[in-house]
Amino acid sequence: MFDFRPKVTVHVTQTGEEFPCATTESLLNGMLRLGRKGIPVGCVNGGCGVCKVRIVEGSVTALGPVSRAHVTAEEEAQGCTLACRVAPTTPVRLDVVGKFEKPFSRGYAKAATPQSPPSPQP
Repeated sequence: MFDFRPKVTVHVTQTGEEFPCATTESLLNGMLRLGRKGIPVGCVNGGCGVCKVRIVEGSVTALGPVSRAHVTAEEEAQGCTLACRVAPTTPVRLDVVGKFEKPFSRGYAKAATPQSPPSPQP
């Protein structure tokens, strides 16, 4: 079965992961549908705040309300939202923020950094 919904590219800056996402589905569901990784996954319905992201480039539209317990009005004005509650309207580049920003970025940085060989001993 073919999916003919318009799709745009979503890019997760910390991992370099890219995936096509339909303009009618949430950023998180688009990623999960393809079995991709990059955005932390929790409850998938806006209640936990695990999928908090900052839209760095591009635009999104709300699929439902974003809980103020997880995204303040000030954060929202700076581009923060929950990936499970918004759909892309244009190609999007996003950063993971919130609870999992540091461990997520730190874990990826370690995995992405090539290890240098040990120095020869005299």
